[in-house]
Amino acid sequence: MLVTPRWKGIQSRASPHLSLTQDTGDPQDTPPKPSTEGSLQLDTLIDCGEEVMSCRFSPSGSLLAVGLNSGTVQVYSVSDGNCVYSLKDHQTTTSHLPVTALTFLSGRHNSQGDLLLATYAGGQVKFWHISTQTCVRTLTEDRQTLTVAVSPSGSHFLTAGSTDEIFVYDTESAMRMNVCQPSSSHKLMDGHRSRIFGLTFHPSSEESFISGGWDNTVQFWNTGEKHSLGKIFGPHVCGDSLDIDPQTNQILTGSWRKEENLQIWDYNSRQKIQTVPNDFRGSSKIYSCRWLGAGHMIAAGSDINMCRIIDRSTLMTRGCLVDLPGGVYSLDVSCSTAQAAPVIAVTSSQSVFLLRPTETLLP
Repeated sequence: MLVTPRWKGIQSRASPHLSLTQDTGDPQDTPPKPSTEGSLQLDTLIDCGEEVMSCRFSPSGSLLAVGLNSGTVQVYSVSDGNCVYSLKDHQTTTSHLPVTALTFLSGRHNSQGDLLLATYAGGQVKFWHISTQTCVRTLTEDRQTLTVAVSPSGSHFLTAGSTDEIFVYDTESAMRMNVCQPSSSHKLMDGHRSRIFGLTFHPSSEESFISGGWDNTVQFWNTGEKHSLGKIFGPHVCGDSLDIDPQTNQILTGSWRKEENLQIWDYNSRQKIQTVPNDFRGSSKIYSCRWLGAGHMIAAGSDINMCRIIDRSTLMTRGCLVDLPGGVYSLDVSCSTAQAAPVIAVTSSQSVFLLRPTETLLP
């Protein structure tokens, strides 16, 4: 594996360009600075001023929405790392509860500007019109709402959280269309029995989606059905760590545990294809993972506080961001056609790291 020089200093977002400096101090005096290794380079460091809980790129890739522990959503320009919008209202300011998940709405629902869907630990689901910094609609659920997913066309969306129910909403009317949940018999496992942290639609379907949570299952659903259609036993999902590859129909799952924490499954047969081995630096409990193009995957979490890009054929680490100040609760990948290379956002403590793969990882 090719290894790039380790960054000994990272400048603030006011000057996003990084520079190499000689390390002349005693390495035991201060903790190591975050640095990149291998086929990954760090473009910009954004200091958000408080703990970052979630992040999501806009469809164009020009903006990055960041959900904070206080309930505020900050929207940053990807090109320079500057904050351009701040989304908060009296309710979020008063409750002061974390933003748990974010997703942009596209298609006809976005005809008058970027619309952002945000969920909160207080049970709120808010529609934000970004350019006017206005909340245009609020739904309130009687639970902690922890995750959200939007169908490929944007016609409907899902929410889930601290209960075993998944709510299906019509985007236009914000009316609840269905409640997906387990049956009353505990002899059946046709739904979740604990908190749900992961939701994702199949990329080629408006009705099919999967979910994951604390009960060590991934459940397969249809938006029109009450109970799940099947399941996978094993993954312990504690974050946004479910992804489906539209080309191979393979599922990538990340689990918050030291062993068997990153796994690949066949969507149709629901059988495990392989387990990705831990990096040589040690195990990482996974909070977030994604497919990265046709040949790679990306995963990050806690314990050794690292984000790594993994070759899909060899299962070896090709690039990584290490020595982070805290666990990685969220990451996202922007693959806009306007960008020469994917931009990767990785959150840790109060910071967001914007990274790009080097040429060796490009399609």
